Amino acid sequence: MEKISVFLVDDHKLFREGLRMLLHQTPFVSEVYEAADGIEFLSRVGECKPDIVFMDINMPQMNGVETTAKASELLPDLKIVALSMFADEEYYTNMIDAGACGFMLKNSGIEDVEECIRSVVSGHNYFSHEILSGIVKNLSKKKKSSRKSELSEREEEVLFSICQGHSNQEIAEKLNLSKRTIDKHRENLLLKTGSRNTAGLVMYAIRHGLAEV
Repeated sequence: MEKISVFLVDDHKLFREGLRMLLHQTPFVSEVYEAADGIEFLSRVGECKPDIVFMDINMPQMNGVETTAKASELLPDLKIVALSMFADEEYYTNMIDAGACGFMLKNSGIEDVEECIRSVVSGHNYFSHEILSGIVKNLSKKKKSSRKSELSEREEEVLFSICQGHSNQEIAEKLNLSKRTIDKHRENLLLKTGSRNTAGLVMYAIRHGLAEV
């Protein structure tokens, strides 16, 4: 993996310094930038142009949702991962709409941080396993999406069941279809949505209004 730069945006100095020290020990991280709030970050991101940003959601002056939205307008290809706790579930949809491509718990280990960086820099989405479990548990299907989907009605149905954590066999039994048919639907969903795993499918479903947290 090529050397990358990381930008940490969090109003807690101790947290930033701790994560920065861990990142400097990671062989593929070359630079680590820091900002104490969204305003400071926005003033510097255009010059730094980081490969990945870890963005705290709850910050004074300008929260992570607003900061992410403004940064995404400024640099559309910017990869932003929200730093979250379970109490922040209400922000998931807003952060995704603002442009975030992943979520990570603030008490995650460095191994999870490295996995997140590899996934996001490679163009995929990432959820901490605990966060993904929480989202899946509380996911609800919208009765009518306000956004046009390129998926068929059956594919949307299968997608929602996958996002709920059901296995292909369970989905097949629920829909009275063969497991082979569901296997094919899942394969097509991954291709159509550009997803690598369930986390990517969940992100797609929320972003396109097919499900909500």
